[in-house]
Amino acid sequence: MCSCFNPYHYTSVTHTATTRRDKRAPSKKQNPLVMVSPEMAQFHTSHMAKPSVRNKASVWLTDSFIFLSGAFFALLLVWTFSSFISPTPNPEFSPTQTRSNSPLNCAVNLTHDSDESTFYDDPELGYSIGSPVKNWDEKRREWLKHHPSFAAGASERVVMVSGSQPKPCKNPIGDHLLLRFFKNKVDYCRIHGYDIFYNNALLHPKMGSYWAKLPVVRAAMLAHPEAEWIWWVDSDALFTDMEFKPPLHRYKDHNFVVHGWAKMIYQAKSWTGLNAGVFLIRNCQWSMDLIDVWASMGPQTPDYNKWGQILRSTFKDKLFPESDDQTGLIYLIYKEGDRWADKIYLEGEYYFEGYWHEIVGTLDNITERYMEIEREDRKLRRRHAEKVSEQYGAFREKHLKDAGNGRWSWRRPFITHFTGCQPCSGDHNQMYPGTSCWDGMRKALNFADNQVIRKYGFVHPNPLDSSLSAVPFDYPAEEDGW
Repeated sequence: MCSCFNPYHYTSVTHTATTRRDKRAPSKKQNPLVMVSPEMAQFHTSHMAKPSVRNKASVWLTDSFIFLSGAFFALLLVWTFSSFISPTPNPEFSPTQTRSNSPLNCAVNLTHDSDESTFYDDPELGYSIGSPVKNWDEKRREWLKHHPSFAAGASERVVMVSGSQPKPCKNPIGDHLLLRFFKNKVDYCRIHGYDIFYNNALLHPKMGSYWAKLPVVRAAMLAHPEAEWIWWVDSDALFTDMEFKPPLHRYKDHNFVVHGWAKMIYQAKSWTGLNAGVFLIRNCQWSMDLIDVWASMGPQTPDYNKWGQILRSTFKDKLFPESDDQTGLIYLIYKEGDRWADKIYLEGEYYFEGYWHEIVGTLDNITERYMEIEREDRKLRRRHAEKVSEQYGAFREKHLKDAGNGRWSWRRPFITHFTGCQPCSGDHNQMYPGTSCWDGMRKALNFADNQVIRKYGFVHPNPLDSSLSAVPFDYPAEEDGW
């Protein structure tokens, strides 16, 4: 987030317009309120003050000064008009460029790339797994130095990454479901100002299935040196709280954030001690090294079958013999803790990634509790632009102090993950009866979409119905007459 931008602050239209004009050129006409310093106040007199007596010399000097000033401003005015008629060309300036040297301007410059050599000019640089990157922290720091408009707020900048298979889904409704899951991620990123990259091609021909994410994440780190965090979110995971943002300050001493539980890893030795379907990874050399070691257990290596045996013998509850990314990550935490564990944050205090089966049944109650809050607090049900949604998320927090987090909470779950449902193939886990997966997805998707589409004047009136109804003014206070 840009260091001079406060998402929880409203600015009046007049003040905003004035600020924008001031970025172009100072002018007395641009600001009707002239701020006067205490040192200069003694030189300003009221229009009602009695004029002082001046001698003739001072009158003559004053009149001369006025005459010369008038002449000077007349010449200045002529020069100004002539500059509009035949302006001096400036090859280094484009009207679409954003000025990056102004301390008041936090916008990044998307039309400029430095002529200075960077890591991109190195012919040895490889984006693929198997091409190690060295000194990445220094290379990234040098790139930011040559692109100063990206430096402000770099520590808070996030790029979300997701993806799906290259081919059409076997399940007849699979492509539609993946589209809605993708829309959900796009909505969340737009609301919070995050970039998003969605990939549907294998960046490494041998790394498919659950291993396909690692080449994509690694390539995204190289493609986005301006971003501090790369945020992987599986295609079958969706945001069910569109207002909540990860508390990045909590992870300032860590390089990797994943939903997990230390007891299940170290004591139970369970392959479900964490879920690798959603994770934040810092864009740094440590992370590059982690991905290289992690990927060495994947199907592109000659030791793939050997790693499957090692992982299954280490974690007795692992159900299948194949080496997978999740168990591989747990193995690195468990066996190589000195190298990796200290920088990995196991987030279990909120639904950084929540199991859908324990969440979907609670959504109706959560909806009603949030409606009750809005009926009591008109500020929260006030219509507003989508761009200021974070402000209303901050307003809502005071009402959620007793809501709790995670299971048994009536706070909106942050991310709901439909692990085991397989929306694309349709080969869902047989422990889920009938259409529970599909109904659960529709319900969660509509629950999340209501938080978005309401800014456009509509909601889904039924959690299993994707049709829309217009909402009346002052909704939900007027819900009974709807």
